[in-house]
Amino acid sequence: MMTFARRTYFLLLTLAATPALAQSHDMPMHDQQSGASHDMMASMDKMNSGMAAAPMTGDPDRDFVSMMIPHHQGAVDMAETELRYGKDAVIRHLAREIIAAQKKEIAFMRHWQVTHAAH
Repeated sequence: MMTFARRTYFLLLTLAATPALAQSHDMPMHDQQSGASHDMMASMDKMNSGMAAAPMTGDPDRDFVSMMIPHHQGAVDMAETELRYGKDAVIRHLAREIIAAQKKEIAFMRHWQVTHAAH
């Protein structure tokens, strides 16, 4: 399980990267950078759509989990893009850690949804 400090680090890393990714969407793109930027933005769009479409029940626990699943899947998708295009060994290692951690948490949340279904 990820520590609070590590989760905070990843959250800050994601928030810091968001404006740069948004700006890169408007920049002229070439070759590999074009594919990576396109895939990152597609991941963000998919995540935002999934979060917006999450059913809101009024139950804070259910609503939190419903929105966090697409949020975590967005992190997985972005990390997979890093593995496809990225070159830096440290960041690629980070991407693999993110994929493993986020997939584990997605599985936990899906299991929670099943075991805590509304009656």
